[in-house]
Amino acid sequence: MRKVNKPWGYEVIWAETPKYLGKILHIMASKRLSLQYHNIKDETIMVQKGVLQLEIGPTKEDLKIVTMNQGDVQRIQTGVVHRMTAVTDVEVLEVSTSEIDDVVRLEDDHGRTGT
Repeated sequence: MRKVNKPWGYEVIWAETPKYLGKILHIMASKRLSLQYHNIKDETIMVQKGVLQLEIGPTKEDLKIVTMNQGDVQRIQTGVVHRMTAVTDVEVLEVSTSEIDDVVRLEDDHGRTGT
């Protein structure tokens, strides 16, 4: 298990194998992750605690906003554009395929655009 500090909070990687990855994302209220998609990675998230707004859609121009509360689950398939924004302090469980570095950032509040 390892903790990785992020500009929006931190994540705890609790499972990492050649086939799958398990993380807990701790996102501070009003912070958001980059607007991104994955070329290979397929993930599912579940809100463990707090309220999350998920922007999700096939393209950057065609996003919908889904408000997620404790226990809500959303699959994010390969190629789907998405961004998480914490309404309150939020804890998100994420399980995914193992491609931990497969992130294409379209926008980022912290200057981390690109791959």
